Amino acid sequence: MHMLSKTNKCQLLQFPKIEDERGNLSFLETGQQLPFGMARAYWIYDVPGGEQHGGHAYRSQEECLIALSGSFDVRVRSDRGEEIYSLNRSYMGLYLPAGNWRSLENFSTNALGLVLSSGAYDPAEYIRDFAEPEQMLSSLTNHTLSHTAAKQTLLKKESVEVRSPNQVFSVQDCRLLELPTHHDREGNLTAVNGERELPFALKRLYYVYDIPYGSQRGGHAHKELKQWVISASSCFDVLLDDGREQKRFRLDRPNLALEIPAGIWREISGFASGAVVLVLASAEFSEADYIRDYEQFLAFRSCK
Repeated sequence: MHMLSKTNKCQLLQFPKIEDERGNLSFLETGQQLPFGMARAYWIYDVPGGEQHGGHAYRSQEECLIALSGSFDVRVRSDRGEEIYSLNRSYMGLYLPAGNWRSLENFSTNALGLVLSSGAYDPAEYIRDFAEPEQMLSSLTNHTLSHTAAKQTLLKKESVEVRSPNQVFSVQDCRLLELPTHHDREGNLTAVNGERELPFALKRLYYVYDIPYGSQRGGHAHKELKQWVISASSCFDVLLDDGREQKRFRLDRPNLALEIPAGIWREISGFASGAVVLVLASAEFSEADYIRDYEQFLAFRSCK
């Protein structure tokens, strides 16, 4: 699939949907499904009924909004007037160029909105007071974005350390991280700003949904790819295996991320109703990076 062309208009996008009896999967990769790199990802959840979220525009950043669970509406105001987009399918997203005032509303019960942005968080990027479209666009034209140094968070320091190719990770290097969460009456927000919090550049993001009871996902390892696994909705178990030892984690909140380095076999099971698996990955899809047979995995580990 080719990259979406740059435009100043909002567009509804349909992402790849890989149908599977164990649950459907959709994905986005840098330079493919979006016209921008994924510098920031955040998700909004626990939104009380009747609350509105957002109410701002960005000066230069682009974004894409997706309803990973439930549904919500996006109200967009620009020089073209006002439009309302309803998001209620996991494989659909709304692309928003810079300069569009937007607010999120009409959240359904247990809705979770995923937002992908072309830039890291920067307060100078926000326009929080709505003016007439001509004035707002004039402000965009005259604004010079200040590039302030980002403060390093403790989260990255606690991530898996970087090792040489000859060193091998074990399940003891896999850890459950509590991500920073902004609590608000309008709902909770958890964000990951590129390599500021992640120990890798975000190249691929995918999510599994519509998962039937009794399903099991995964059953593979990666030679090089690193990943974070997050329960965007409901809960599930992740079993990790390094060929000598196993370790099981229960993911049950959107602000918890399981960090898995390369060379670890993983299986996901125990899905509760409405579960959505969100994965942030360090590389685009490559079948050559997968190890799908457990005996081959043991042989791969023994050669390290």
